[in-house]
Amino acid sequence: MGELRYSINVTVDGCCDHRVGIISDDFHRHHADNLARADGLIFGRITYQMMEDAWRRPEGDTTPESELDPFVAAIDPARKFVVSNTLDSVDWNSELIRGDLATAVRELKEQSVTGLATGGVTLPLALAELGLIDEFEFVVHPCIAGHGPYLFAGLSDVVDLELVDRSELEAGHAIQTYRPKNRSSR
Repeated sequence: MGELRYSINVTVDGCCDHRVGIISDDFHRHHADNLARADGLIFGRITYQMMEDAWRRPEGDTTPESELDPFVAAIDPARKFVVSNTLDSVDWNSELIRGDLATAVRELKEQSVTGLATGGVTLPLALAELGLIDEFEFVVHPCIAGHGPYLFAGLSDVVDLELVDRSELEAGHAIQTYRPKNRSSR
């Protein structure tokens, strides 16, 4: 059974606006490595559409994989699951998830070998409420945004975390990885 790993970029003051942050080669490599160790990605509609718009290779692109941005090389061929009640269809190696979120994600975790990855803001809030996230990774950008959106706004209960790893990227990002403490099996 694979675990569900959540990774998000956040500024020092807690902003998780994808338009704010420090982008670098090692930053892209780090996130590409995260995607490469997952056998599936779970996105909500907004994150899926944002990722597809920014990172999908154009039809007929013959650029060798070795020459691609590492994030493009990792995300483009990845299997994707899109949680949406408003989209009629998806492509880009994707399938829609509808119905009971908890049941669907538990089934994906049971089928997973190397684990699943998720990102974004709205869907991870729902997944945290359900206790389905096994690992939280916060990539803290060395900047202050002065605005939101903020992570897990509206979470109904505190999730106590245990720090399991920390590292830094050359550009000054602090990566902090946590696991839920005293977690009952859900």
